Amino acid sequence: MFKSLKLYSNQSVDLEKILSTLIDYGYKRQQNVSAEGEFSRRGGIIDIFPNSFELPVRIELDNETIASIKTFNPSSGEPLWEHKMVIVLPIKTPRALRTITFSEEFPLKNFIDINKGDYVVHNQYGIGRFLGMEKIRRRDKPEGHLVIEYDREEKLYVPLEDMHLVQKYIAFHIRKPKLYRLGTKEWQRTKERARKGVQKLTWELLTLQAMRLTSKGFAYSADTDWQMEFEKTFPYQETPDQLKATIELKQDMESDRPMDRLLCGDVGYGKTEVAMRAAFKAVMDNKQVAYLVPTTILAEQHYHNFSSRLKDFPLNLELLCRFKTTAEQKGIIEGIASGKVDVVIGTHRLLSEDIAFKDLGLVIIDEEQRFGVKAKEKLKKLRLYTDILTLTATPIPRTLYMSLMGAKDLSVINTPPENRLPIRTIVVEYDAELVSQAILRETKRKGQVFFLHNRIEDIERTKQRLARLLPAGIKLAVAHGRMPPKVLEKVMSDFLSGSIDCLVCTMIIESGIDIPNANTIIINNAHTFGLSDLHQLRGRVGRFDRHAYAYFMVPRSGVLDTDARKRLSAIQEYAHLGAGFNIAMEDMEIRGAGNLLGHQQHGFIAAVGFDLYCRLLREAVNTFTKLC
Repeated sequence: MFKSLKLYSNQSVDLEKILSTLIDYGYKRQQNVSAEGEFSRRGGIIDIFPNSFELPVRIELDNETIASIKTFNPSSGEPLWEHKMVIVLPIKTPRALRTITFSEEFPLKNFIDINKGDYVVHNQYGIGRFLGMEKIRRRDKPEGHLVIEYDREEKLYVPLEDMHLVQKYIAFHIRKPKLYRLGTKEWQRTKERARKGVQKLTWELLTLQAMRLTSKGFAYSADTDWQMEFEKTFPYQETPDQLKATIELKQDMESDRPMDRLLCGDVGYGKTEVAMRAAFKAVMDNKQVAYLVPTTILAEQHYHNFSSRLKDFPLNLELLCRFKTTAEQKGIIEGIASGKVDVVIGTHRLLSEDIAFKDLGLVIIDEEQRFGVKAKEKLKKLRLYTDILTLTATPIPRTLYMSLMGAKDLSVINTPPENRLPIRTIVVEYDAELVSQAILRETKRKGQVFFLHNRIEDIERTKQRLARLLPAGIKLAVAHGRMPPKVLEKVMSDFLSGSIDCLVCTMIIESGIDIPNANTIIINNAHTFGLSDLHQLRGRVGRFDRHAYAYFMVPRSGVLDTDARKRLSAIQEYAHLGAGFNIAMEDMEIRGAGNLLGHQQHGFIAAVGFDLYCRLLREAVNTFTKLC
């Protein structure tokens, strides 16, 4: 049973007890509060941003008595209105209600768990090694402390109330970090060098964001009756996170600032539904919508889904991709220019020079990392005056990084759909007998199988080898991106209808193919794929209320490089529902930040750790924004 912290005007309180209760409730102590779940203290003033509140509250104390409780504007500090009482609810289960053993071991979670022996960064004292937990007598009673070892075996004991100052050291390189000495100024000098380097990067990275913030966008009207009718046609129960993300999007759209929001949710968690609602809202204000997807197959699937949902509404929806003839494409392009087309779904073709929208209001981008450099440059320009919504299951490190440091608005869908089950993940050497068993088990329960072989040159031979392994009644077909459009379209249609048992295919199925009856995927030469690719591919199955299986197969007796082993280990470890964000962080660590941010910035991350680097970046972003 959850408890709550109730604070009243004229109440006598123990200040230290309030602070420790907030920490127990999952709140983080900061210099200034700016988001839910944060608090700060300055003398006799406590600022709290309670869970589920729209704005923070300020508690002013007169000695040990609460003199006033006021809601205030976190940007200006201006008091807005006064309360007689405030109830603060926990962000998570209070620590007092959990069992603590003093041995994104000690269950400290932010980015990644901290375990005994890990390198950590204390904001004030630098890099040390985490030795575990110890109870130390403090204020005449034993209290838990984190123990950190520094250079020359010096030890720092950190009270639990200050544990927000400690994070796991992540730097995206293999070398062990240097341990600092306590009582010297070397750490402060290192941190200051990193701060200056971060400020320089901020000015370079955020010029576009600053221009966007100062640009005037289109402020959409409140929801129409049709909007509510459209949302009722969703055939499933919305998850709480879907509803929250929808509200955040609508608030963005109704403001006059161009939206640039990243919607991060695991595969199959309902990002497309949130995007559909945003698209419908845009069209209700006579704006056009471009829905940009990485593959023609995914474009067609989205088109069919949208068509089904929009059939009772007078919206003009079109599909622009290579499945259309030249004459059909010409007609669609003319409709886009004249404003007759309300929503167009397509591949990077939508960003071609011959495409001119009459009144483009919203661009939805599905998996931006799958687009090339030219497409991204075009999208950069669009961001200055058009609302942008980016959907991703595993954000590319740079996009994730920009979100973590506050340069992008971020919505996260963590709640799995009802009855969703985790995908059983198996990493194993290639075994023909195991492949046969996996396919037969799936087909016996009337399901279908993806067999992914990402080499077009010998994909037909691979299909023939599989056919020799399997009984004659198992129907196989091949799908890859170089097939004639109409042939590929027919194969995918047959697979969707269930007339094909096993689809031997390339990465063409990576993004968004939603076939609930396909619940086994076998990935050949899994060591050659990136981590986010592996996660996306695994997400092609498990869309039904039955157990799904993902087999990641590597060559027999093959020697895998270090990064490949890390990727396969991570995909097996992060097999639980909602693992996409963990995958993105792991991908960031494996791939490194040097090629994303430049070698100098990589050096700063190595010097102070990724978490503190992000904090310094957030400070710089806030300063930059105020100056603009």
